[in-house]
Amino acid sequence: MFSIPPAKAPKPAAASAAAPAPAGASDVVKDSTDRDFMVDVIEASRDVPVIVDFWAPWCGPCKQLGPIIEKLVRAAKGAVRLVKIDTDQHPMIASQLRVQSIPAVYAFFQGRPVDGFMGAKPESELKAFIEKLVKLAKASGAGSPDDILEEAFAQAKGMMEAGDLQGALDLYGEILHAEPENAQAYAGMVRCLIAAKDLENAKAMLDQAPESMAKDKELANVRAALEVAEQAANAGPIPELLEKVAHDANDHASRFDLAMALFAAGKREAAVEELLQIVRRDRTWNEDAARKQLVKFFEAFGPTDPLTVQTRRKLSTILFS
Repeated sequence: MFSIPPAKAPKPAAASAAAPAPAGASDVVKDSTDRDFMVDVIEASRDVPVIVDFWAPWCGPCKQLGPIIEKLVRAAKGAVRLVKIDTDQHPMIASQLRVQSIPAVYAFFQGRPVDGFMGAKPESELKAFIEKLVKLAKASGAGSPDDILEEAFAQAKGMMEAGDLQGALDLYGEILHAEPENAQAYAGMVRCLIAAKDLENAKAMLDQAPESMAKDKELANVRAALEVAEQAANAGPIPELLEKVAHDANDHASRFDLAMALFAAGKREAAVEELLQIVRRDRTWNEDAARKQLVKFFEAFGPTDPLTVQTRRKLSTILFS
């Protein structure tokens, strides 16, 4: 079962700092004040993500996490920065952000908070936290917000195609932290759940989609994908269906079931080919069932998916030849 990252506004995060950084420390880690927050965090985050660590000298967990997060930020070699604020000396920003306990860590990018957590965290979780920020900002943070967002979507799609569904799910969740109304990211999370065959949670997410995005075309496509996945979940075993089709090439019912079983197994190209084969042999079979199912596939894949474009051409050639 996948853990679904929150799609709401960022929450305070776990902190790091212990004591002030020693003189000569790398400029990717610095102490700041309420007065310098705008320059050190808001303006600096236009270029790279800036992690803000709210700490105090008396805080034991702060002293424990401080060296770890500093080490990880330095290891990122400029892809992220760390700003530490002593809340005893500089309480104003912490109060504005409603920091109620420390350690607390916020991550800012493009001038606004994008993630955060509170409390003690092990090194592995801190490392994952920083890696998500690096992925979201594409290391250097160069380019416009739209460019960065496009790159984040490309990375998430690549993760899905590589089978890293949890990684893709997390990245879509990070995008939603930054843009809570982003229908493409919301739909991406649902697609991850569908790919993981977690259809129950996928349906629940669609049912709970915010009203502002409920009618978006991205969610319409993913609803079609869920419908197809639910159909495919009941398809019979592939070897048995292959045998039936080999025995009788005009057993269109078995070929249709084979297409759905192939789709369920992630073999999209093979699935559409079986449906195209039915259309070639008997385009009106079962009230155009094969053609209608292909249309559902197109909706599920999305109109710009290369397989959608390619299959539409093949279908048109068959129908109008």
